[in-house]
Amino acid sequence: MTGYTETILKYAADESRVGLLDAPDGTGEVGLSAEDAGKRLAVRFTLKLADEQVKDIRFQVFGCGFTIAACAAAAELSEGRSLRELQGLTPALIDQQLGGLPKDRDYCASLAHQALQAAIDSAFSDSKTVQAQLTAQQDEEHDARVSPEDPFYRALLASAAPLGSAPEDRSLFAGLLAVASQEDCALHDALGLDAEDLATILTSYFPDFDPAELTGAEEKSAPPPEINPDVLQILLSHVPCDATGGRHRPAEWLARIIAARAAQPGHLWCAMGFFERPQLTAAIRRHLPTLAAANSQGMRWKRYLFKQVCDLNGGVMCKSPNCGDCSDYALCFAPEDD
Repeated sequence: MTGYTETILKYAADESRVGLLDAPDGTGEVGLSAEDAGKRLAVRFTLKLADEQVKDIRFQVFGCGFTIAACAAAAELSEGRSLRELQGLTPALIDQQLGGLPKDRDYCASLAHQALQAAIDSAFSDSKTVQAQLTAQQDEEHDARVSPEDPFYRALLASAAPLGSAPEDRSLFAGLLAVASQEDCALHDALGLDAEDLATILTSYFPDFDPAELTGAEEKSAPPPEINPDVLQILLSHVPCDATGGRHRPAEWLARIIAARAAQPGHLWCAMGFFERPQLTAAIRRHLPTLAAANSQGMRWKRYLFKQVCDLNGGVMCKSPNCGDCSDYALCFAPEDD
């Protein structure tokens, strides 16, 4: 995975301090206020104390692997230390414990630090939950990455539409190409496709688009995001067959693209180049109807896919066996108009 060192991966996979403590002496949160829950990055720390020292600590994360790693490192640094000592803990020390986060992910250490300091403030007061505020940088991964005014997006849709092409699918692939063009790896790699698939998409939906517009786009050398093979297989299992018995090409493209974009940080609909969350569900309903039906409760798509992987491998991702009884329901489910 791009930017994930062995040390960061070790912390991201460490589940020893993941969860929620009962009757904690301190609770600190970021991104879990009533207006933010489920819409933004989120971290919660809970602390148990003994003589003003952290006897036990647990954390929960709604975010990327870098944020999980940062929280695990912060929790490790905190255990056994006094609250006064922990007031001197800094994002830089968390980053150092991880061996250095990628420069564009250093805010993950700040996010862990904010939530931990909020938990310390809670422990110093009356144990009531303390909410910290997200910074603008922490917030931006959960906003649309492509607008209708994006020049690449507009150029694609300005080209003549071939007979029989659905406008919503032209918009789908235009948004995907536009968001992928912003990244440092080749367009087809960013979308989890091979170069031939990308060429077929262009000729199928934008046959009059000038390939010169892509000059340099396929010469980028950064490695693509690492696709979770289980997520990919789950998605491919929902691809319908065409009249010849083979996989329906647009549906297969979408399945592979979703698997690739799910490896990106932030909400999946943002990583897919959509303007609004409901567009992702609409695309899945059009091309992967059995997948849409399987997610009958409307769980957020990235959350749903990784929960399927977790269930497949016998893991436990949720703190409650019943979604309706879980206090973190808003993290996993969201109104489609939100």
